Amino acid sequence: MSYLKTVYNRKREPKTTYPRKLVEYLVARFRLKKIDKTLELGMGNGDLLVEFYKRGFECYGVDKEISITNNPGIVVKRIDISKTKLPFPDNYFDTVYHKSVLEHFYRNEVDFVMKETRRVLKKRGKLIILVPDWESQMKTFFEDYTQVHPYSSMAISDLLSIYDFKKVNAEKFYQLPLIWKFPRIKILAEIYSLFVSTAFARKLAETTGLKLFRWSKELMVLGYGEK
Repeated sequence: MSYLKTVYNRKREPKTTYPRKLVEYLVARFRLKKIDKTLELGMGNGDLLVEFYKRGFECYGVDKEISITNNPGIVVKRIDISKTKLPFPDNYFDTVYHKSVLEHFYRNEVDFVMKETRRVLKKRGKLIILVPDWESQMKTFFEDYTQVHPYSSMAISDLLSIYDFKKVNAEKFYQLPLIWKFPRIKILAEIYSLFVSTAFARKLAETTGLKLFRWSKELMVLGYGEK
């Protein structure tokens, strides 16, 4: 069985409203514009890309394994982005983004992906990166055996700067829409994470069905830069 069907099958990762809420947040936070050419690297099942498409973006996606409902409005290319040049012209996209992708690549592959990303981005084009936060996920990071390269906020900030991106920002990111809406309550999640183990947080989430117990403990890093 393939990686996508094993790790991201709908029984294990059922479809939720999270992709819609995350896309709404990213569009507002980074002032993304409808009809912009938008590329997702490592699109997988395409949940995020479909949400961008619904909001009027011109959408493209690439991955070596793809599982997405037929959507003639989205251009999809099946390639290994760590080894194959992106099949798009220079300076083509307004936005490139990827979530839970970069941590699967070794250093030389990261170099290739970053150079290709810069190549296809327009001048002042925007790059948005989401990766697991090593500091809060170090005990669970290698549960996915394909993850090989951990990142912290500082590492993502340095990565973007090294490849000459401007207006660089990298921060710990809670996968909790409630915190996006009410940032002041983040302090409650921070206090909670000090006293609860990862195992107990996951057990609470499983028992109650409330993912906030897990995602208050296990964070992502959100990185942003402009070409």
